[in-house]
Amino acid sequence: MSNPITIGQLYPGKMQPAVVQRDRHNAANSKLHPSGTFKELLDEKLLKFSNHAAKRLEQRGIELKGDQLAQIHSAIEKAAAKGSKESLILMNDMALIVNIPNRTVVTAMDNQSMKDNVFTQIDSAVIIS
Repeated sequence: MSNPITIGQLYPGKMQPAVVQRDRHNAANSKLHPSGTFKELLDEKLLKFSNHAAKRLEQRGIELKGDQLAQIHSAIEKAAAKGSKESLILMNDMALIVNIPNRTVVTAMDNQSMKDNVFTQIDSAVIIS
């Protein structure tokens, strides 16, 4: 009874995570399963910030909290559903310009920066209250 047990002894075959097994099962039963690598699927869902946007957030003292990020993500999903490419997201006292296909915040502005400003190169606007 003093023999150590290793993982290979317990599970001699290749083990797949439960999520992958469930996804494979669902893929066999559904033709709607997206194809692509894990990284491509992950990149589709993540909100990214360009270097420019990160600098603007820092310069303007804008901090995004978890619930705000969830609201932004929801706004991006709505814009994507309508076929938007570049969207202005207005939220409380800030504005974000987002590249919708890449899920990337291009720039961010606070209330002061928004005053007397013209937003160009956008095809949609989402207002979060």
